[in-house]
Amino acid sequence: MKPLLLLIASAAICHALPAEGLLLDLDAAKGLTLEDGDKVAAWENQAPAAKGKLFVKQDEGRKEKGSGRPTLRTAIPELSGKPALVFRRQELVCMDEDTFDGLTTGKGHTWLAIIAVFPQQDGLKDVNSFFGNLRNGAKYEGIWGCLNDDNTLWYGVRNSLTFGRFDKNNPQLLGPVLETGKFHVIGGRMAAGTGTVKLELLARSAKPVATGEVSVVPAANPSKMAVGQERDAIEHPGYESFDGEIARFLIWERPLTDAELTAAITTLQETYMGR
Repeated sequence: MKPLLLLIASAAICHALPAEGLLLDLDAAKGLTLEDGDKVAAWENQAPAAKGKLFVKQDEGRKEKGSGRPTLRTAIPELSGKPALVFRRQELVCMDEDTFDGLTTGKGHTWLAIIAVFPQQDGLKDVNSFFGNLRNGAKYEGIWGCLNDDNTLWYGVRNSLTFGRFDKNNPQLLGPVLETGKFHVIGGRMAAGTGTVKLELLARSAKPVATGEVSVVPAANPSKMAVGQERDAIEHPGYESFDGEIARFLIWERPLTDAELTAAITTLQETYMGR
């Protein structure tokens, strides 16, 4: 009996989400503050970070207060009965200015998300963001995860040296077109260090679907992290936001190893999709 117990424990460890460096864990089943029934006014970060604990509604810039709140959808069959937040040109923003700066200024990062996409509405062409901490002005440095208008997945880092969309300081890693109405495990990874480092875009497995590189600028100054759009875009909220659902969103303030990444993706697939 003891060897069997040890085997089970070992398997559980192998498929656990890594704890080291976990900076953000937004889980649609936990930490929600609801208003007006199913409207999400706040989403609490479940990671043990001292800062960046709360993502809240942003009314500034919106003509109708509360219109930026996503909606909770529960008991989703495709997610083994788990919930997700529905974003329709909406966002929740962490008002802590500096918590997520290190992701692109030398520490590196890994992000993983379980999302579904809808047909995207009109806005800035091919910029439909589901997360980002771009600075709201100047060279818009930071990290962002987005979709083209046809739901082609893409991810990039902006290092503050130029404004271009896109260039060597603002690379765009293009992935597959995500099928609408279906949940996908996607992610990205940026190597740690200074100088030129590697970027990887992931879709459904730990094998990159696209790779690139970017020069790290330690003095760059990203801003507030948002989910549902690429920044705290108070001058035109929703214009560069995505339409879809988020069930889980995680960020580590380091690049996970290949083994950790494989285990984390397997854990999410087994937990949410039963495979």
